[in-house]
Amino acid sequence: MPDRPEIVCICGSTRFMEEMLAANRDLTFAGVIVVAPGVFSRPEDRETDEKITNEQKTALGALHLRKIDLADRVLVINPGGYIGESTSREIAYAHATGKPVSFTDPV
Repeated sequence: MPDRPEIVCICGSTRFMEEMLAANRDLTFAGVIVVAPGVFSRPEDRETDEKITNEQKTALGALHLRKIDLADRVLVINPGGYIGESTSREIAYAHATGKPVSFTDPV
């Protein structure tokens, strides 16, 4: 038996919030520690003053790389095979740091 539960970092476009929440729930019930995006840009936020600034987006991106550092592996949530620019950067970072990467859908 391992000394601690596995740690998985969820990556993917925040447009897939529902899919990320479902994966987080499933992994948590399976006894996995999950680190995942903590801020989601919702469609209704785009029409209000709740927009994420470029500075905030940059800071969140750097923070997510630190989450990958904490993880044993990365799970990319990519319905339909979609992988955006930020997720591509996170995948490259995970590979560079030796973290295994898996996907929910074929790439």
